[in-house]
Amino acid sequence: MSYLPNTLNSYWLWREVSSKLGVSNPAYKYWKNTPNMKLNNKYIFVQKNKLPEKHAHIESILTDLSGHLPIKFASDQLHVNEHIFSYDKMKLHHEFEYKFVADVKFVNIKKFFKENGIIVPKNSIVHLGKLKDLEISADALFYNLKNDYGVVVYHS
Repeated sequence: MSYLPNTLNSYWLWREVSSKLGVSNPAYKYWKNTPNMKLNNKYIFVQKNKLPEKHAHIESILTDLSGHLPIKFASDQLHVNEHIFSYDKMKLHHEFEYKFVADVKFVNIKKFFKENGIIVPKNSIVHLGKLKDLEISADALFYNLKNDYGVVVYHS
């Protein structure tokens, strides 16, 4: 599978963890053996199976985000306006699967890529957009989507 959609396979959304545990927002900073990551300096995630032992019981009720990305991060990574994931009137909006977790909207990029046969090698740049706006170079892979959209994968 491609590199981009697997970003959150091993992580929980911190906002969901903290609300279910009733702990303060910066608590994860003091959990030394719990790796975390930030996306877009906005979303914080903590690694699965690494919560402190006294909080590990919560993992069974947390939302699995495998293949999903927050819509803002996904739009940045795909070099597309986030409106495509936000509004029903956008032509590709219904081609994606969405999930809301603790008031954060996620898009299932993995499923979309798999259904469209899109392969993204590690360190590649991906551009989703209208066909007229895409620049297709000789070393890029082009995937034609419906509704006059396409995906270009530029190899680095």
